[in-house]
Amino acid sequence: MGNNCVGPNVGNGFLQSVTAAVWKTRPPENRLPPPNAEAKAPGGSAPSTATTTTNTADSSKSPEPPPGMPVQSTPPEPVKMPAAAADAAKPLPLKPEKPASSHAMEPVPGGDNNHQTKKPTHLKRVSSVGLQVESVLGRKTENMKEFFSLGRKLGQGQFGTTFLCVQKGTNKDFACKSIAKRKLTTQEDVEDVRREIQIMHHLAGHPNVIQIVGAYEDAVAVHVVMELCAGGELFDRIIQRGHYTERKAAELARLILNVVEACHSLGVMHRDLKPENFLFINHEEESPLKTIDFGLSVFFRPGIEFPSFWFS
Repeated sequence: MGNNCVGPNVGNGFLQSVTAAVWKTRPPENRLPPPNAEAKAPGGSAPSTATTTTNTADSSKSPEPPPGMPVQSTPPEPVKMPAAAADAAKPLPLKPEKPASSHAMEPVPGGDNNHQTKKPTHLKRVSSVGLQVESVLGRKTENMKEFFSLGRKLGQGQFGTTFLCVQKGTNKDFACKSIAKRKLTTQEDVEDVRREIQIMHHLAGHPNVIQIVGAYEDAVAVHVVMELCAGGELFDRIIQRGHYTERKAAELARLILNVVEACHSLGVMHRDLKPENFLFINHEEESPLKTIDFGLSVFFRPGIEFPSFWFS
């Protein structure tokens, strides 16, 4: 019988099934010839019955690809990239993005606004009340530096700083209390400065009250020139002596009460009586004593009641 066998071709059918499962089936125009194509007749006779039956069964199992889609039967050739192209293809490192600023750009009239510095617009600038009013003293004054020269610092308070002050022409020493306007943040602070100067003028002439020479104002401060008390505070004198005799203590108490009585008779309440606010004119034992610091003082009228915390 030779090589032609009747019945199913087991060997060729198994190979065709594996080939169809791996490479799939191409469209009819691009399909590879079957393995038994060489067994066809020279005149293009049809394949054997067994082969046709096997192909039909395999076609029912594997779906045909849509027409016009060629199926690649060989692996693609490797592509080699030049070194320069490979370096250019490398991903660049990511730079962290800067957070967007919440500050708006304020344009400058007539200028290039592309490179202007960002300024915060959500901040509200509040100037001191003392700088907003025309004048703390309410009047125009002369320039203090035309009459006096400021020297060393003598003391520091909550609002003002006291300096040694020398009068030009006479070289007489005075004290100058300079109150910075930037510290006067409320209208009440401005009224306190005005009232202090008014009270010092109101009490002028009393032998145991500091004497005011003049009040001046410039762009940055209010200057109050008064007599100089170089003897130091009553508090320091008490600490230095250690103790006072009963007679000496009575004299000091009487002097302080006389000042209080004089203030009350003129409608003034000091409200800050303490040994630190009494200064000696000089370092002598019998030096005159002066009352200072009327920053908390107020005017009052008889019959008006005040809260207890006003009194010291």
